[in-house]
Amino acid sequence: MRTRTFAAFGASAVLALGVTACGSDDNTDSTTAASGATSTASAEATPSFSGSINAGGSTFAKPVYDTWGSKLKAQGLSFNYAGTGSGAGIAGVTDGTLDFGGSDSATDDDELKAAEKKNGTVLNIPMFFGAVTASYNVEGVETGLKLDGETLANIFLGDVTTWNDKQIADQNPGVDLPSSKITVVHRSDESGTTKAFLSYLGAYSKKWEDGPGVDKSVKWPTGTGAKGNDGVAAAIKQTPNSIGYVEQAYALNNNFTYAALKNAAGNYVDPTLESVSAAGDSAEVPEDLRFSIGNAPGDQTYPDASATFVVVAKDLCKAGKTEAVAKDIKGFLTYGLNAGQEEAKKLAYAPLPESVKTKALAAVDSLECNGAPIAATR
Repeated sequence: MRTRTFAAFGASAVLALGVTACGSDDNTDSTTAASGATSTASAEATPSFSGSINAGGSTFAKPVYDTWGSKLKAQGLSFNYAGTGSGAGIAGVTDGTLDFGGSDSATDDDELKAAEKKNGTVLNIPMFFGAVTASYNVEGVETGLKLDGETLANIFLGDVTTWNDKQIADQNPGVDLPSSKITVVHRSDESGTTKAFLSYLGAYSKKWEDGPGVDKSVKWPTGTGAKGNDGVAAAIKQTPNSIGYVEQAYALNNNFTYAALKNAAGNYVDPTLESVSAAGDSAEVPEDLRFSIGNAPGDQTYPDASATFVVVAKDLCKAGKTEAVAKDIKGFLTYGLNAGQEEAKKLAYAPLPESVKTKALAAVDSLECNGAPIAATR
């Protein structure tokens, strides 16, 4: 199963992680209308642009945003996205240094309050879904292991310290596990990917929930830290017998083997477009669009899936952006939620289901400049 996943997405992921916002692509896509959507944004043609967007945050989402920026370069957009972590993305919106921020978890109440103190109403707009993988580099283990949330929590707590520990071996009969010491790799920056991964651990381990807890950053009981999904991926690749958590595109790009994780129904499920989409299909989306798809119900649902959000001021001009930048932001997000969904899919991210996409497009359509609606095209 895992070999087929690599074959389907490996080449695309390599290209995605190598592209920059300044890259060029002569094959531009046209934005297609969302089926059944009523928002103005969903019906617009491929937007044209007149300037630049300066964004940053989630490294989970960076391969997709960079690809969208590259696709839209021929339409006049100069797009720069710095993969600095979800916490930095939210902070950049709060202090006005970013045009929008990327975060792999919706803002919590305190983050939203701080952002709105300077910017007025701030929106969380879901863009697509992805899988957080438990990726590892274990000599001699060429096929994917099976792991449950409690065992993973015990590894990251430092209670399970060798690869042939009984907790791992009992879930993997017939696998020749080495007695090598486990090296844990985790994020050193404030990260929505961390919060998604720890939500899975906390759901199955009271010791984790009551100890380090579930947040974008925690006090780690063990392991070594690295910055960004790319930093954790590099550390795993360079460290024999290590384990860490990275978004699936980074695992594919580095040819990692990753675990099938035990879900709420008791089944071990690999991260695939289908299993991540199943998690997204179960989403209960509130009016403010702040939701999570972690540990979602379903027999074949991947339990460590995450939505990724754009955090952006609703009235961009009152938040200090020019009218041109406001139009470019709306155009970029409109493209991303339409034609950009297929680009995300090529990179092993799951597109939004229509029910969620319609709400996201309505949020994009609500963006304003000094109280007036923003036209996404010129």
